[in-house]
Amino acid sequence: MKKSTMYVGLDVHKNSIEIAIAESGRRSEVRSYGSINGTLSALDKVIRKLEAKGDSLSFAYEAGPCGYEIYRHLQSKGYDCIVVAPSMIPRHSGNRIKNDRRDAQMLARLHRAGELTNIYVPSLEDEAMRDLNRVREDAKAVERKAKQRILMFLLRHGHRYGGKTPWSKAHFNWISTLRFPHPAQHVVLQEPSTPCLNVQLGLIV
Repeated sequence: MKKSTMYVGLDVHKNSIEIAIAESGRRSEVRSYGSINGTLSALDKVIRKLEAKGDSLSFAYEAGPCGYEIYRHLQSKGYDCIVVAPSMIPRHSGNRIKNDRRDAQMLARLHRAGELTNIYVPSLEDEAMRDLNRVREDAKAVERKAKQRILMFLLRHGHRYGGKTPWSKAHFNWISTLRFPHPAQHVVLQEPSTPCLNVQLGLIV
């Protein structure tokens, strides 16, 4: 006998998961299961209870800051699971107020209706490279802002570099020779958000 499917909507947050269930059949009830803490062990406990009914389980949740840990966990245990982009979820124009229980029920209902579009979940290797690229881009952005702050600081105090290429070795050597009337102004070049510049200027070890 073919098992029926129970569609489970998960509204995932940092410390909690709101769960809703849609039984097979479009006229069947969509109900709230409740909120659990955000650990995988708490989710496994719920899964064991739902499996006791004999239905197969299919999960759906929105992509968000909690990443793909739940997806990978469920997949490793053989469960069907999709992750959907929030921007691709059909929403009623009147539902603008965030409500975790309603969001979980909506996910379960739309998942049962086949109206959710799953996104690509990267492999662990792909995600590691994404993380590395993000960190590098963030570091470069911090460096650009730090360089701009230093140039504005120097300009305010009448220091104008006469060379051709800023932030070259010659430019760094020039900055390292500058002197200011107050010790606090020297601290500007040792500001913690500019470690890459401080190393090049010889201000920290």
